[in-house]
Amino acid sequence: MVRGGTRPNVVAAHAEAEIDVRFARASEATRIVAAIEGLQPRLEGARLRIRGGVDRPPMERSPGVVRLAQLAQRLAAEAGFSLTEASTGGGSDGNFTAALGVPTLDGLGPDGGGAHADSEHLLVESWLRRTELLSLLIEAL
Repeated sequence: MVRGGTRPNVVAAHAEAEIDVRFARASEATRIVAAIEGLQPRLEGARLRIRGGVDRPPMERSPGVVRLAQLAQRLAAEAGFSLTEASTGGGSDGNFTAALGVPTLDGLGPDGGGAHADSEHLLVESWLRRTELLSLLIEAL
């Protein structure tokens, strides 16, 4: 989000930007944070203040996650539907368990679309099969 100024065609006395950066591996965080913190203003007299930092680790694809995903895919097939592995770059509480080394899957809820938009929806008919998958996973683990 970018905010600033009081009118069109007037140089803003103050402006701000809120930036959400995502990274796939924890090792990238240091490089990305350093690049952002190293930004310098280009206009003489301008100041740049940077606040914040990494507030959520990435959900990395570890060997344990791969095995858990394969188990979920096998169980989904036994339940009569296909489950594909995907990465969206989103964030959930699962990011924290994954960072602790606990194999973690996210996105096992009902099918749908339009995440975080007015068109966000879920498909009611997918509730039963996803609940069955969760039950099978818990039983298998």
